[in-house]
Amino acid sequence: MKFALLAAVAGAALACATTASAGELIVGAYKHDVTFIGEAVGLGAAGREDGVDLHLGYRTDRLENLTWLGKPQVHAFVSLNSENTSNFVAAGFSWPIDFGDKGGFYFRPGMGLAYTDGETGLPPVNEPGISQAEIDRRLKLYNTRIDFGSKVLFQPELALGYRFNDRWATELSYVHLSNGQIFHQGKNQGLDDLGVRLLYAF
Repeated sequence: MKFALLAAVAGAALACATTASAGELIVGAYKHDVTFIGEAVGLGAAGREDGVDLHLGYRTDRLENLTWLGKPQVHAFVSLNSENTSNFVAAGFSWPIDFGDKGGFYFRPGMGLAYTDGETGLPPVNEPGISQAEIDRRLKLYNTRIDFGSKVLFQPELALGYRFNDRWATELSYVHLSNGQIFHQGKNQGLDDLGVRLLYAF
């Protein structure tokens, strides 16, 4: 059921994106819930979930009419976790910045919104009056699942890319999810994904 919901949301996001302009397909493989980035920059990575995330998506050409927004590209993608823990869909903007005389290299910051089927509002382990079996169940959840606090999350990202030719490019990519204490007050455990994307331009 949750996969069907994610697929429906992703399909709607991709349909909206593809009507904007031609662009490029995105296929990526990411380590799910890496912790060294979160510990280094304080983004709150939980380090509780495992597996590999497959990212499938689409990115438009630059939107020349949005000059006031820096002519961004629109992206939309679905992320499917190999352990079926926290899957998500995301959509937003990104801005490729060429390195000038550095050949095909470029830098790409981005920002979007995401929806996850991951956990929110995990029950407290120390609640009075619960059985030892229930304590053990909750403790396992606490140690193995991210508590996002909110289904709707911010989705900032950074990428370092290299364009081989007019059709093909690759990116070393970092994607973060968290509620930013805006969509939810309290728990703000985040997800950090680090991986590689392959891009094919139409």
